[in-house]
Amino acid sequence: MTAAAEPAAPREVSLAEAARVWAMIGWLGFGGPAGQIALMHRELVEKRRWISDARFLHALNYCMLLPGPEAQQLTIYIGWLMHRSVGGVIAGTLFVLPGVIVIGALSWLYVAWHQTAALAALFFGLKAAVLAIVFDAVLRIGRRALKRRWHLGMAGAAFTAICFFRVPFPLIVIAAALAGLAMQRWLPAQATTPMPVQAQAAAADDYLIDRRIARGELAHVRPSLRRALRIALVCVTLWAAPLLAVLAICGSGSVLAQLGLFFSETAVVTFGGAYAVLAYIAQRAVETYGWLAPGEMLDGLALAETTPGPLIMVVQYVAFIAAFRHPGALDPFAAAVLGALLTSWVTFTPCFLWVLVGAPYIEALRNNRALNAALSAVTAAIVGVILNLSLWFAVHSMFGGVRLAAYGPLHFDVPVWSSVHPVMLLLTAAALVAMLRFRLGMGWTLAGCAVLGVGATLLGVGA
Repeated sequence: MTAAAEPAAPREVSLAEAARVWAMIGWLGFGGPAGQIALMHRELVEKRRWISDARFLHALNYCMLLPGPEAQQLTIYIGWLMHRSVGGVIAGTLFVLPGVIVIGALSWLYVAWHQTAALAALFFGLKAAVLAIVFDAVLRIGRRALKRRWHLGMAGAAFTAICFFRVPFPLIVIAAALAGLAMQRWLPAQATTPMPVQAQAAAADDYLIDRRIARGELAHVRPSLRRALRIALVCVTLWAAPLLAVLAICGSGSVLAQLGLFFSETAVVTFGGAYAVLAYIAQRAVETYGWLAPGEMLDGLALAETTPGPLIMVVQYVAFIAAFRHPGALDPFAAAVLGALLTSWVTFTPCFLWVLVGAPYIEALRNNRALNAALSAVTAAIVGVILNLSLWFAVHSMFGGVRLAAYGPLHFDVPVWSSVHPVMLLLTAAALVAMLRFRLGMGWTLAGCAVLGVGATLLGVGA
């Protein structure tokens, strides 16, 4: 390769420029965690060269272990690496803000006119593009994470465990980490793939964050107990203040207080990825609190799957509907907006706490062989989990009916083959060819599929 063909060294990036990129990622963040992580990898590692692949995966490993949306936490982590805590706050906020706006508007339309058919027509084509994005994510992340044969075995075992045996995600993570530690203990040569000195030097030159860390320019990545305690105090205060205000003004029996308390609890105790969290929330919202009917919860899930931002954004829809129907002394729409904003606040604020407090310590342990072996095993297992999410999304998008099959300890979803959506299959195939063969950008793929989906719906062959 000639010098002219080699990629240019990354230049310094201002906070304002980074904010524009985070906003763009937020508005294009379709496809759940798999699609969002793939988008960030493409934009930040491959295109802009802000962060090396190894450091990107190291950050992702940590975020996958935390409660809450891992894609948002990854933006906070990288934003913090680049521009300290303010960069992390801006990145994490801009990542979820488009979803807050879109889900808020769709929730308002839902309760005002119940125009779900029109919305389904708009989003029908987007689902095909989302499927292509998710499959592309599996391929991209898998190529980079599965570096050893035992990594392939770990990914396959994780996929089998979660897809067919319904093993909880936290147990899969724990088992993978223990397997990685065992590999480091008894087969250290196979446990990790150390980065050669030449590759480390290249990363320090070719990627912005790695270069600045190698030069000692990012002092905030070094752990500081005083700074960690200060950040924790600020985050906990911000997290609790609105909830305490609602409890004081509206009382503990109000729906607003119930929403704040319930979703504060889910922000802390729910692990297992977006779909595991959503299943828990759906059960409590429908069966325990009676805020929504089962069909309405499915409507909310459908909207969340085809809008930008984390899938957990459906909590805003749940809160909007619940507060609208139980407004107390408030105007129903005012109560709905307050409930939706409070729920989004208590759901996403803890993410800043987990990352901004823990990230410096994770960076300090980046060269620890035992930790790297455990995290590389977790990364391999996560590939299997993302593959399962991709399969789940594909089955529920391409088929109108899905049934649960059970054979002893095996439990898995089986599509009703007669309910297949042929147009969805064709659109998904076209999107895959456009992205994988012709490398069409994500924005163009989403726009093209949306237009084709609306056209198919108007012709009576779409949603």
